Amino acid sequence: MPESPARPGPEVDGGSPDPDDWFSRVLEVVESIPEGRVMTYGGVAAALGSRSSRGVGKVMAHAGGEVAWWRVVRASGHPAAGHEQRALEMYRVEGTPLVWSRAGTWRVDLGRAAWTG
Repeated sequence: MPESPARPGPEVDGGSPDPDDWFSRVLEVVESIPEGRVMTYGGVAAALGSRSSRGVGKVMAHAGGEVAWWRVVRASGHPAAGHEQRALEMYRVEGTPLVWSRAGTWRVDLGRAAWTG
């Protein structure tokens, strides 16, 4: 009897993505982002050969606490909605470059902090 693989490949059912594989691949990319650097949701998707930034967002919403979630930001440089204060604390600890407005709002300086892996 032939051995079955321990884990299915990236595609099952004739071409649809294996959700478990997508999940683990997203987390691997996020884990590779160094301190003080960030990737956008779209950047994480692009690193996986996809355009599914929403798919990355779903993974982060489900398992973001397992990785440095603050290193994945929106295309504007803002962290996940509702997590701004905790993200700011982590950015300060890690020395992530930020841009401040006159109104006192901030975002990550993507020109200096973007990581492409």
